[in-house]
Amino acid sequence: MMISTKGRYALRVMLDLASQPSEEYISLKGISDRQEVSMKYLESIVSNLGKAGMLESLRGKSGGYRLNKEASAYSVGDIVRAAEGELNTVNCLEESKGGCNRAGDCLTLPLWQKLDQIVAEYLDSVTLEDLLTQNLK
Repeated sequence: MMISTKGRYALRVMLDLASQPSEEYISLKGISDRQEVSMKYLESIVSNLGKAGMLESLRGKSGGYRLNKEASAYSVGDIVRAAEGELNTVNCLEESKGGCNRAGDCLTLPLWQKLDQIVAEYLDSVTLEDLLTQNLK
């Protein structure tokens, strides 16, 4: 599994917002400048995060984005899935593609399933707060 730039940048956006005063709306331009990511790419990312209910937005001159909850309420797994969709270590586990037609006879399938479980559990166990304080498990 390789988490794409979309997933990595989504995490950076959320960390950027989490490091700002929670009552303020932060402009996309400010995030773009600090994170050195194009506005166009960030628009797509914040759209996905907004659809997932992670962000609140306000239009206008004083508008921007802010988190809907405290940093401790957002797991890295939820953020990456909001940006990327399914996270699977191997293609044969992708439900959206119908899985693998050899699943019934595959001796390695339990290995990949367990690996996916371990990765998901770890990503779900780390929050934005953990990253901000570098309290990694």
